[in-house]
Amino acid sequence: MAHREAQGLVQVAQHAEDLGRATAFYRDLLGAEPLATYDPPGLVFFDVGGVRLLLDRGAPSALHYLRVDDLHGTVSRLRAAGVEVRTEPHVIFGHDDDTLGPAGTDEWMAFVVDSEDNLVGLVEQRPRGRAG
Repeated sequence: MAHREAQGLVQVAQHAEDLGRATAFYRDLLGAEPLATYDPPGLVFFDVGGVRLLLDRGAPSALHYLRVDDLHGTVSRLRAAGVEVRTEPHVIFGHDDDTLGPAGTDEWMAFVVDSEDNLVGLVEQRPRGRAG
């Protein structure tokens, strides 16, 4: 039997050159206030479904994917706020079984650029055949 050390994802760090600007971006995107801010040294924490998102001046850029309930609505709202939409909402693949998502759904994604020039994936799992 294989020994498993890791028990789950705890935190993802994302580069944020301007903590105030990045905090405002993620506050709007996540619809939540930060859990904690420590400046110095320059750290802001958000809760994303039980996983901490750490905005950190010293972190490298990370590509993270966030689940949203309404992909098209979220992209429209972000675009109206001046956010760059790098890739429009589109179907990535369909879930025939429950391996990577609920069977019978299509996985829709779009990509936006956050306030710090990091790419962010937005994901919606939608019943198969339901258009945007």
